[in-house]
Amino acid sequence: MSLSSDLSLVTGATGLVGSAVARALLRAGRPVRALARPNSDRRNLAGLPVEIAEGSLEDTGSLARAVAGCRFVYHVAADYRIWVPDPVPMFRTNVTGTRDLLIAALEAGVERVVYTSSVATLGLVPDGSADEATPSSIADMIGPYKRSKFQAEETARELAREHGLAVVIVNPSTPVGPGDLRPTPTGRLILEAARGQMPAFVDTGLNIVHVDDVAAGHLAASEQGRAGERYILGGENMSLAEILFEVASRAGRRPPRLRIPHGVLFPVAFAAEVAARITGREPFVTLDGVRMSRKKMYFTSDKAARELGYKPRPAREAIADAVAWFRSNGYLQ
Repeated sequence: MSLSSDLSLVTGATGLVGSAVARALLRAGRPVRALARPNSDRRNLAGLPVEIAEGSLEDTGSLARAVAGCRFVYHVAADYRIWVPDPVPMFRTNVTGTRDLLIAALEAGVERVVYTSSVATLGLVPDGSADEATPSSIADMIGPYKRSKFQAEETARELAREHGLAVVIVNPSTPVGPGDLRPTPTGRLILEAARGQMPAFVDTGLNIVHVDDVAAGHLAASEQGRAGERYILGGENMSLAEILFEVASRAGRRPPRLRIPHGVLFPVAFAAEVAARITGREPFVTLDGVRMSRKKMYFTSDKAARELGYKPRPAREAIADAVAWFRSNGYLQ
């Protein structure tokens, strides 16, 4: 692919959100370069006319080569896991890797960067919806993923403030939909429910959004977002019970009816993590996950609607597409 003044680098383009961003760019007629590890699973890019730049966030030399000639950078890549046996590699990827990529973009003269953060960095409002101004601190961050994303977002703001990098921060809520190969922690929840393997639930809530709407929000942020600002790209607030009911109805299953108190899950999660350290397999229930579930993670995307023209579809459509994709790709068998 020949270089173009509109060339966009997408990191994390093999994943759920990154591949959706790449597809959205291509639909808009924008050429795409994807940063991908040499041994990465590239099924989400199959058949797409994208240029592959082999490298990783841990390889600074590959980052300089990847950003060369690009007008835009969409930094979507992240180590997104609720539980890790060793958090050091996660911080290396999410924090140091972000800094190295943004510095490379600055040095290459990239016109604009869209950095994909997360609502995990925001504060929460009891019995309400948080927005971009809801205060939070590193002390509020539960687990290494949230802490690493909080620090990475601070890094992006620092480079915007002190070095003039034109970076717009977007904070997706809980994206679901086609392309969840791994799957993500939320995708695993939907998958287990669709398989009928989730007999009970806790009283919590999430903001569910279609991954393609999140991708559209990325493009809007690159075109209309204000440098140094952040925008929540969310959808609809739903209790976990409502989410599981919607998944069950799409999968032809009975929704779980047993609600478990949070306190009961702590010893279960502790045992699951002990077993995970022995087997090396990620536990389905984690201590950090239980701690996070004690609060409803509800958010509003009003700012993105006002400034970016952001218009997400109903959450039930996102869940329907997620279940349909899992089914068509053999995950429900």
